[in-house]
Amino acid sequence: MDLLAALRAHRLLAIVRGNDPDAALKTVLTLAEEGVTLIEVSLTGHGALDVIAQARAALGPGATLGAGTVLSADDAHAAHRAGAAFLVTPALGEGVATGRDLGLPVLAGVMTPTDILQAQRMGAQALKLFPAGSAGGPGYLRDLRAPFPDLPFVPVGGVDAPAAAAYLAAGAVAVGVGSPLVADAAAGGGLAALRERAREFLDVVREEPAP
Repeated sequence: MDLLAALRAHRLLAIVRGNDPDAALKTVLTLAEEGVTLIEVSLTGHGALDVIAQARAALGPGATLGAGTVLSADDAHAAHRAGAAFLVTPALGEGVATGRDLGLPVLAGVMTPTDILQAQRMGAQALKLFPAGSAGGPGYLRDLRAPFPDLPFVPVGGVDAPAAAAYLAAGAVAVGVGSPLVADAAAGGGLAALRERAREFLDVVREEPAP
């Protein structure tokens, strides 16, 4: 898949992490029903690989379903076998290079300009600015875009709806959103509230003009 094109087109990456595999699967499927096209299932969640495999079977081969928190080569191989179409890493480790070798696009975790240059050398298709809130928020993204104006940044970490709008206005290609969107749904919480939050975030990303 062309991860960068998907990020530019949809602008919202949902991050699902939960300790209840059945609830996590329902969360993924509910998000997809609401029109959230890009969904990442974090490997730190209980039974995450099974969730990816079941979601892949339910959503079909064309779904833009990925695996997150990919740290090692083993993580990358396992995610690939489960049906992940892309990988997301919190940092620049073996998962990035292995994903590239497997033919999977990688959203690689970066924080500093040095990280950014290394991620480019490793073949990352897009750059996960993480943890974005701790790094200084939209202002830090603007600072990074001065020397790197054409690179695709995806802020992740503490991104609620107002922050999503601010990051997109600052030039982010997309935003990655975990608990402000998913909340307790992946642990068995209400799906009706999840649908409302999904619609709120979709409204935000649709309103902000593309950089």
